[in-house]
Amino acid sequence: MIRLESLSKTFDGGLKAVNSISLEIQRGELVALLGPSGCGKSTILRILAHLLAPDHPSMVKTTLPRTSFVFQEPTLLPWRTLEENLHLPFEISGQAPPDADRQIADALARVGLEGFGDRNPRELSGGMKMRASLARALLSRPELLLLDEPFAALDELIREDLDVELRRQFAALGMTAVFVTHSVSEAVFLADRLIVLSRRPARVTTEFKFEFPRERGHEFRISRGYLESVERVQSFVRSQGGASLEEGSPG
Repeated sequence: MIRLESLSKTFDGGLKAVNSISLEIQRGELVALLGPSGCGKSTILRILAHLLAPDHPSMVKTTLPRTSFVFQEPTLLPWRTLEENLHLPFEISGQAPPDADRQIADALARVGLEGFGDRNPRELSGGMKMRASLARALLSRPELLLLDEPFAALDELIREDLDVELRRQFAALGMTAVFVTHSVSEAVFLADRLIVLSRRPARVTTEFKFEFPRERGHEFRISRGYLESVERVQSFVRSQGGASLEEGSPG
């Protein structure tokens, strides 16, 4: 479980990014944080990853120690091949399984990078590098997976494929996940629960809970429940003056 109480964050210079957010995330839940660019979504994620310290007396409590983070930009080591980059979690843990090479090959295949294991990041497109970052994060079988708009730079078809793969892996591994996005359709597809945030400084304006199947394939995108939920969330966002979630600077 993750528990936030009165979470706030003010940066040097007085910029307030997050304003008194209280939230609980249950074990095995995928929660999407939806809000306009620049509203503080990424700040919340970095606090959950202990990459940023919140303002005092905010409280952040988590009982999920094994965490992976997928950033907005790929974080691959440029001097390593993709296979060597994916081997990094095993090196850090000091517990490489006997079939590590097979696991790495399978992980690359799941994100459409079969046959690219011997390539260096400089030889790949931005989208391919981001897919490799996702494969590496899943390879460590995290208890908590934090994702900061990892598919935003990908074309629509690849993005939809990876949304399906992420839901499949989420169900198979039984992990907890927090996914940051400003795409309503992606948030509804992925989330068990969707938290809508205001413009900066971020505060919770409402939340939506979905009773959808744990695994969701491409056919789910044309289901009545999904389409009605997308419209319901979009209507709320428009009513709050957020017709365009993509305005503003990243954050």
